[in-house]
Amino acid sequence: MKEHIQQMIETSLHIKQAMAKDESLIALLEEVAKQMISVFQHGGKVLLAGNGGSAADAQHIAAELSGRFRRDRSPLFAEALHVNSSFLTAVSNDYGYEEAFARMVEGMGRPGDLLIAISTSGNSPNILRAVERAHVGEMLVVGLTGQSGGALREEADFWVPVPSNDTPRIQESHILIGHILCELVEQALFGDA
Repeated sequence: MKEHIQQMIETSLHIKQAMAKDESLIALLEEVAKQMISVFQHGGKVLLAGNGGSAADAQHIAAELSGRFRRDRSPLFAEALHVNSSFLTAVSNDYGYEEAFARMVEGMGRPGDLLIAISTSGNSPNILRAVERAHVGEMLVVGLTGQSGGALREEADFWVPVPSNDTPRIQESHILIGHILCELVEQALFGDA
C-alpha cells in the first residue's frame, strides 16, 4: 500500500512538472487570466459547469472568486451552475439532463461573460450543450479537459488540457489551474495581498 501511495503522489507531481515546463500552456493560462480580468473589469460574470468531481471543482473555483482567495476584497460575480438543486432537478426532469446547464447559461449569461466548462473527457453532453448556448449568447468559453480534449477541444475558445488521461490526476490539476487563475485575477484587480 505504501508503494501505491508513493506512486500516486509521484504521478501527480510528474503531471504538474510537465505542465510547469509547457510554455504554450503557461502562455494560454496567462491569456485566460487576462480574459477573466477583462470580463470582471467590464462588469461581467464567470459561470462554471462540471459534473461530479468537476462540479465540485467548479464550485470551489467560483467560491474563490466570489468570496476571497488570498485577501479581503470586493466579491466577483462567479457561480457554479449546479448549485440550485431545484432548478437542476426540474430542468433535468422536464427537458433532460443535457439541457440543465444550457438553460442556466441562457438565463444568466450575457454577451461578454465567460463560461468555464470542466470535463475530464471533454465529451459530457450537458457541458457541450452549455458551451453551444454560451456561444449563441456571445460568451467566451474556456474548456478544462484531460489530454485528448474530446469534443470540447474544438468547441472552446480557449482549450486548457491537462497532460493525462487519468481522471483523478486531471481533477487535481484542474484545481491547480483554478487556483492559478484566481490568484492572477485577484492580483490584477485588487493588488497583492
